[in-house]
Amino acid sequence: MGEGFEEFVATGSDRLLRLALLLTGDRNLAEDLLQDVLERMYVGWRRIEDPHAYARTALARRVTDRWRQKGRRPREVELEDWHGEAVGDGAAARAERSRVVEVLRALPPRQRAVIVLRYFEDWSEEQIADQLDVSRGTVKSQASKGLRTLRTLVGEEVGARWTSS
Repeated sequence: MGEGFEEFVATGSDRLLRLALLLTGDRNLAEDLLQDVLERMYVGWRRIEDPHAYARTALARRVTDRWRQKGRRPREVELEDWHGEAVGDGAAARAERSRVVEVLRALPPRQRAVIVLRYFEDWSEEQIADQLDVSRGTVKSQASKGLRTLRTLVGEEVGARWTSS
């Protein structure tokens, strides 16, 4: 039953975890979300034609399901400092990724999902609208609002660096 599934998990889970982290803004929640999607994929593995596309779509849909659940709000969780001291190769890249996640967390969940799917996963507006079950206009407005907020946050950070120097 699981032929090929183990290979898929071994080769694709890191990228899927990054996507889940960008969509949720919380490492623990991202791990839970990915685990749930992988469990569902395992059960229906024989029927899945394109596992990578299926997993990305399932992650996006599971995140939107969370927004739609009545009376449930995303819990605010402090983003952990996973990287510690900047030492060795790749420290700057890890710090930049950490900052990207921190800035994305400032966005409301729907804006964050649209930004991540549009600019990190390179989905079209039509694909996003279809997967999130919203209109194309909603995708455009959420992307516009999200980008405006991101520009403001990044601008404040850059301004703070210039005034503190």
